[in-house]
Amino acid sequence: MTITGECFCGKITYRVKDGLRDARSCHCSRCRKAFSSQASAYAEVTPGSFTWLSGQDLLTSFVGTHGFGLQFCSCCGSTLCGIFQGDVHGVTLGCVNGDPEIEIGRHIFVGSKAAWEVIPDGVPQFDEGPP
Repeated sequence: MTITGECFCGKITYRVKDGLRDARSCHCSRCRKAFSSQASAYAEVTPGSFTWLSGQDLLTSFVGTHGFGLQFCSCCGSTLCGIFQGDVHGVTLGCVNGDPEIEIGRHIFVGSKAAWEVIPDGVPQFDEGPP
């Protein structure tokens, strides 16, 4: 299954040729800030299956000391993907076009979620990362 995605302004586009896996929502304070939301919605890509189609020169990256980071559109600010040691690790589900045929399988770091957030029942929740 091929998936496409793009930023809010449409200047950056990508393709994932092997579908997505391990969709999760992280509720830590860092993800709330990075995604300007109550949590992230993120799924991993199979190594080698991700390709930038347009606008790669417009990407801005933020990488933490642990080697993980995020890439954003420098025009509209959309958070497009997660990177690890320079390679795309996964994509933000909000920038995926159409139905990626995946559901959030776990909520992580719910021990530090925003006080105003209510997480729906029915999906495994972990106070920190999964065991």
